[in-house]
Amino acid sequence: MDRVGREQPGTAPAGGVQRGGSGIPGGRRKQRVSMADVAKLAGVSAQTVSRVSNGHPGVIGSTREQVLAAMRELGYRPNSAARALRYGRFNTIGVILFSLASTGNSRTVEAIAAHAATEGYAITLIPIDVPTQDNVLGAFTRMGELAVDAVIVIMEIHLLDAGTVTLPPGVHVVVVDSDAGERYPVVDTDQADGARRAVHHLLDLGHRTVWHVTGPRTSYAGQRRAQAWRDALEAAGRPVPPPLHGDWSAESGYSAGLRLADEPGCTAVFAANDQTALGLLRAFHERGRAIPDEISVVGFDDIPDAAYFVPPLTTVHQDFAEVGRRCVQRVLRQIREGRGSEPGTDLVPTRLVVRRSTATAPR
Repeated sequence: MDRVGREQPGTAPAGGVQRGGSGIPGGRRKQRVSMADVAKLAGVSAQTVSRVSNGHPGVIGSTREQVLAAMRELGYRPNSAARALRYGRFNTIGVILFSLASTGNSRTVEAIAAHAATEGYAITLIPIDVPTQDNVLGAFTRMGELAVDAVIVIMEIHLLDAGTVTLPPGVHVVVVDSDAGERYPVVDTDQADGARRAVHHLLDLGHRTVWHVTGPRTSYAGQRRAQAWRDALEAAGRPVPPPLHGDWSAESGYSAGLRLADEPGCTAVFAANDQTALGLLRAFHERGRAIPDEISVVGFDDIPDAAYFVPPLTTVHQDFAEVGRRCVQRVLRQIREGRGSEPGTDLVPTRLVVRRSTATAPR
């Protein structure tokens, strides 16, 4: 054999490399390239090849490129199943969520995938259409069958009878956007603090009170924001207007805006999210209510489009990238240290982004 992967006529195949007829005269089935083959061609040890294929950072750049070049030349692909059997890990994190439609969920999944990739992990996604207890249990069972090392649950509603949820043996878990901190490790945006920032900003501008268009009644995030809105007004000794219930959509914000436009005492509105705020702006514009001269509006999320609303939207910024990073770091800590899931809630701070949709209260 003149080089690894190229055999001279009449020679026997090297150990561990499978060759054989293809069924076509003169044909040959493609060989299975081993890690030893790559190591021989690259002039390094098999351990170095293993470190490169697993994305280990402790390999010199020139050596890494040499190994990668050998992999490309030989067509070598790491055997993830064999690696899993050897090390007891699949390098996969499962993600269970109830909806990809909401901004928070989709951006959190994006952040989880990005941070998992930097750690050499892939994600397996299982969405659940209806958040029933049976569906939650079924999703965990499917995750166990798909051989994942850990599960991140993005849960926009309260855990239903959480005590009955049983996790697959050996699978670690982190929950996002839930009140399950007494049972599981939870990573979440500080929803209450963000809502308080919105309310205090409007009160500081001289508005007598702040109206609120809520998120869905079943949403944990929506409930936390609504409760913090109410608490902030009561703590300031201000009247608490009746909330208008929304569903995160611009359409629900538009409907609420048509009603609020006819409220003579309404000079400030806190919307549960930016899409709801967009609907409010449209309704107030159609009714001839100037923003922010007559009515100030604050949203929540700070979606990329918020800066381009008319007028640009004052909103509460959520750091979805940090939420995703902390989720991945917490499950990886559990995996690497071989520990179970320790309960507790890790809150990611928010910040208020002031733009031109808020101003001093009208006289």
